[in-house]
Amino acid sequence: MLSKYDRWWRDAVIYQVYVRSFLDSTGDGVGDLAGVRAGLPYLKKLGVDGIWLSPFYPSPQHDHGYDVADYCEVDPVFGDLAEFDLLVQAARRLGIKVLLDVVPNHCSSEHPWFREALDAGPGSPARARFHFADGRGPDGAEPPNNWHAMFGGPAWTRVADGQWYLHMFTPEQPDWNWRNSEIPAEFDRILRFWLDRGVDGFRIDVAAGLFKHPELPDSDDPEADARTRDSVNPLAWNQPEVHEVWRHWRSVCEEYTARDGRERLLVGEVSVPTAREHAQYVREDELHQAFFFDLLGAAWDADAFRKVVSEAMQDIAGTGSTVTWVLNNHDQVRTVTRYGEPAPGGSGLGAARARAAALLMLALPGAAYIYQGEELGLPEVVDLPDDVLTDPIFRRTGDRARIRDGCRVPLPWSGQASPFGFTSGAESAKPWLPQPEYFAEYAFDRALVDTRSFWHLYRDGLQLRSALPQLGEGTLRWLDTPPGVLAFVRGDDLVCAVNFGTTPVPAPVSGTPLLSSGPCPAGVLPGSTAAWWTDDSPTP
Repeated sequence: MLSKYDRWWRDAVIYQVYVRSFLDSTGDGVGDLAGVRAGLPYLKKLGVDGIWLSPFYPSPQHDHGYDVADYCEVDPVFGDLAEFDLLVQAARRLGIKVLLDVVPNHCSSEHPWFREALDAGPGSPARARFHFADGRGPDGAEPPNNWHAMFGGPAWTRVADGQWYLHMFTPEQPDWNWRNSEIPAEFDRILRFWLDRGVDGFRIDVAAGLFKHPELPDSDDPEADARTRDSVNPLAWNQPEVHEVWRHWRSVCEEYTARDGRERLLVGEVSVPTAREHAQYVREDELHQAFFFDLLGAAWDADAFRKVVSEAMQDIAGTGSTVTWVLNNHDQVRTVTRYGEPAPGGSGLGAARARAAALLMLALPGAAYIYQGEELGLPEVVDLPDDVLTDPIFRRTGDRARIRDGCRVPLPWSGQASPFGFTSGAESAKPWLPQPEYFAEYAFDRALVDTRSFWHLYRDGLQLRSALPQLGEGTLRWLDTPPGVLAFVRGDDLVCAVNFGTTPVPAPVSGTPLLSSGPCPAGVLPGSTAAWWTDDSPTP
């Protein structure tokens, strides 16, 4: 059995790199693997344990890489396999783990197997790798069932010979048929290809998907199934057979771990209704971890946060896994905007709450995932013009409310004007999504010299989390607090408290905090502020 030290993932802090928006090394306006390699010292300075890379595989980019045409190559836009190998080697020298994003629910409509299926015709073995079916009605002109796609519109598209194929996201992303034995065998090959190249694990896209109800029946409420980005169709989601896949993938990872003692991680994007169902995916022989999105979705309210944390600790940590906390990712509105209207220079209620939420998350038992730009306090870019939007949700629905481009705008590194150091090309080089002028206020070079910046808060929090044995893996104990305040103890003496209100309250500890998300005098916890104390915290 591996020692606790070997199980690095249990309390790791992983930084999500959205590759095309991180750093561009070629001047084409799109981030790439060489840019990620160049940014590794920045991530080391920040103090993260690992990185998760968004898909960089060959793809027509209908959903920015989540429509994969070749799972074992690098799209030339991002580099090549040689550059990938250099990235892994550089990360290892710095002690940074590397996780890849793998997409097993669907592929690209340009994947060779799907093109073969289109050519092969009805009833062929090639079509059996996907979900092809005859339509309903006298001439088969109606879809096989009434399912809706997650990104809008019907979940079925008709092909030239009259059959229909299933796609739970977009027509350019046909769903694999995991009941066909070729599919699990192919993904076994894919996992081993990347494990052999030295990766430390995988983030699994749509981990509760894969299997569909074998009879493909109508949904009782198809509109509800597609009402929001995070809603799911129970007939296409969370089917019992999916757990056998994760048991097998776990065994593959453990096979590699047995060779060198280096544990590989499987962390799943699991969107299920309850923490109890979530816990089913992180049983001892399945996924090591799964993102717990309830904290991300919780309203800014002390009771709501306490309920979410308590359920996670009871149901998920009770399996022997640890909770994987997340406040931001590439699919969600950034916390600074989600919690309240941001103000210039990273001020405003939304920024104060986002800073407090960050300290809360970093104090919770388990692992934490940080989305790039979160550590800079970036707000959501809400005023992108229609003609630059790339999100397939917008293309399919025309609805701006659910689009994800606003959290994917390339990072500002330095300077006073776009491209803010993001691209190494000429000054006229344009990032693939336009950066607003106010990004100058959030650029890393400015954040580095401002000790009150988001960046310093995250860096200091990560340093303390690494240095203090009370933090990381473990349990928590709630403290009695006034209404609107949340406080808990880690270990014997580390207290984390958050004031969700806007007026000051007495602090639960008398001394000056070790770290606080905003100005926090001894004995006082101001509104919209979080702080950490220990028994060694200085007293006035």
